Amino acid sequence: MKAPRLLPLTSALLLAMGAGLSAGAHAQSLIELYESARAYDASYQSARSQYDANVAKADQARAGILPTANLSAGISRSNFENSNPVTDRSYGTRNATVSASQPIYRPANWAGNEQGKKSAEIARAQLDAAEQDLIVRVSQAYFDVLASQDSLAFVKAQKSAVAEQLAAAKRNFEVGTSTITDTREAQARYDLVIAQEIAAENDLRVKRIALDQLVGKADAKPRGLAAPVALPVLTPADVNAWVSQAEGTHPSIRQAELGVRVAELETDKAKAGHKPTLDATASYNVTENRNGSTASGLNSRTNSANVGLSFNLPLFAGFATQNRIRETLALEEKARSDLDIAKRSVTQGTRTAFFGVLSGMGQVKALEAAEASSQSALDANKLGYQVGVRINIDVLNSQSQLFQTKRDLAKARYDVLIGNLKLRQAAGTLKPEDLQLLNALLAKQ
Repeated sequence: MKAPRLLPLTSALLLAMGAGLSAGAHAQSLIELYESARAYDASYQSARSQYDANVAKADQARAGILPTANLSAGISRSNFENSNPVTDRSYGTRNATVSASQPIYRPANWAGNEQGKKSAEIARAQLDAAEQDLIVRVSQAYFDVLASQDSLAFVKAQKSAVAEQLAAAKRNFEVGTSTITDTREAQARYDLVIAQEIAAENDLRVKRIALDQLVGKADAKPRGLAAPVALPVLTPADVNAWVSQAEGTHPSIRQAELGVRVAELETDKAKAGHKPTLDATASYNVTENRNGSTASGLNSRTNSANVGLSFNLPLFAGFATQNRIRETLALEEKARSDLDIAKRSVTQGTRTAFFGVLSGMGQVKALEAAEASSQSALDANKLGYQVGVRINIDVLNSQSQLFQTKRDLAKARYDVLIGNLKLRQAAGTLKPEDLQLLNALLAKQ
């Protein structure tokens, strides 16, 4: 007697994944969740606040080359007594002074102003790095949820197929066309799939919590990939082109290059310790005496104005300047070494990310072929089981292999998409606009 026809795995899979799609009727796109995370993520907000603080600190350096002005005023009351001739009177004094100074030649201040400009550029590079990190973190969390959803859907579909196989084995045993071994093998496989389903449900729950915490939304629902999945082409296809881009744009290299310039300016400031300074100064003073003074009993008012130059030439500072120069020259060498380290690290990271994407794309192609082969093997084993040339365990093994291949394929596709973003991050070219490419691959609402 032939075994009853089994439920096709494709139908079971469509049912399982259809449930997931219906739950995502109001799902959000990758860009929507990124914008939400940009306004909510504490790490990115901290980086932006640090950027604002660094820019404000850099602007403070301009004060050294700008004029300064001060206003001072005072009032006092005095009592004067004299025995010869006998004098006893009180008088008051009021004064006000306005003073101003403009640096004319201060090499250290000019170098400090240039350092401030470079520090602002370093702050911009640091914020760019934080933004790129946020893009990758959001995308990783987004596709982690999709991968977990797919894994759960595949497990549910496998459970449905194994349940049908278990029912068929029981029916065949009851009519005497199979042994109890078939039933026990199917039962064991069904129990294993139940355990896998529990683990998949928990994994999905954890991944959703992580995404919600990152984007600041309760129960965020990412949209899945549209079928058929068309992975983006890797452009440019030359690793050296990516390395060249990285050397010119990567935030770490930009920071290191600016760090060298800041160190050189610090040496200029140290050398300025031997140089003179010249400032233009001006002041205007008004002093008024009421009821006279110690010298006269008459009221008086004095107005005085001064304009001049203030010159200062350092002569000897206990060798402090010379040692400061030695220190800054050593720090220059350190900054250049840090730049070499940054370039080597970025080059290695870019090459690693590039070949990782190439490997991932190769894995996708291989798994797509393996999926087709696994499906053919399962169909053959099911047919052989129906005609009695295959046993139950052959069908169960084929089912497990097919669904494992489907899970691996889905994950490999997500890894390639994330790998593309990480490659751009490694090259320092990643921008929020790059998410448009991935957003176009998502299913429409």
